[in-house]
Amino acid sequence: MALPISGTINDNQAGILRPRKTATPLIINGDMAIAQRGTSKTGLTASGTGYHTIDRFMSLLSSAGTWTDTQDTDVPTGQGFVSSFKTDCTTADASLSAGDFRLLQIRNEGQNFQVLKHGTSDAESVTVAFWVKSNKTGTYTLELEKADSNRSISQTYTIDSANTWEKKVLSFAGDTSATIPNDNSNEFTIGFWLGAGTDWTSGTMNTSWATKTSANRVSSSQTNLADSTSNYINITGVQLEVGSFDTNSIPDFQFEDRATSLNRCHRYFYRVYSNNPYSVFSAGYSSSSTKHLSCFNFPTTMRALPTCSSNGSFQVIEGGSSRSVTGVAFDGNSRSLDNARIDVSMSGGTTGNGGMFRAANDTDAYIEADAEL
Repeated sequence: MALPISGTINDNQAGILRPRKTATPLIINGDMAIAQRGTSKTGLTASGTGYHTIDRFMSLLSSAGTWTDTQDTDVPTGQGFVSSFKTDCTTADASLSAGDFRLLQIRNEGQNFQVLKHGTSDAESVTVAFWVKSNKTGTYTLELEKADSNRSISQTYTIDSANTWEKKVLSFAGDTSATIPNDNSNEFTIGFWLGAGTDWTSGTMNTSWATKTSANRVSSSQTNLADSTSNYINITGVQLEVGSFDTNSIPDFQFEDRATSLNRCHRYFYRVYSNNPYSVFSAGYSSSSTKHLSCFNFPTTMRALPTCSSNGSFQVIEGGSSRSVTGVAFDGNSRSLDNARIDVSMSGGTTGNGGMFRAANDTDAYIEADAEL
């Protein structure tokens, strides 16, 4: 027998009843829980562009002060988060030159965003939600951009209360004019602008999808977070939902278990640390008295052929003895999306002997594979 239903459904209930159009979060590591490279990076300045702490969260700047990026434990109360991304100004730039900027980005593969149906009359709107905290109130710019079609759309939000966690929810129309290529390249980017010179702010900000012109990317009211060494910003709980939502109807943040989130991050970057003295990285054999070959296996298929590198002190255990390592290389012709050959230069080996490539008495040694966007 059907149960009678009476009364009205408010926006929040409607948001709960409306199913998501994606089974997994479109934003990887939006809760900032994974930080394979470490929890802090200091001295970020003009050459500081790159991934330094939080996985999938890129730090970009051009002569806009000096910064420290950290995986922080300051989070909004009662929301389930345990980490946030924090960037803290350590050397100020109160008067940005025209081309200066401070920007944080999340870069995404086009093939994961086909659900948006861009370039068709059915293009989907999207909503970006996140938690933010800063000592510096004012206007900030959030930008979506598509590299292949050179198009962007921006919107402002306001940090209203200093040193207080606030949730922001911003909806953007779909782009009916240009597709998102169905490939593994950076085709859909979310950008958090924290400061920008006049090269980026002097035009009319694109509030609808349009050609990405530098002067039209950022609001002329954009706050300069670089103007004092007291300034910082924390961000966590970044989510992108298909459809238009407001603060009442936005679905709750979609948490993933740590193993799933880490595995998704490994598609772009994988670092394995020694953690303990003499930790073993791989097993192989001596192809000559001065060369040990082994295989660096990745835990998941990587996005593209990775760049592999190493850092720290190493040795080879072969024939029951340790062999001094003078160099570690990763053979370019023997890489795949799933593994790479490690070429270790050593002394005193015996051709044909099996052995292990491991850290020396070094708890911070590591090898890594990087296929970031």
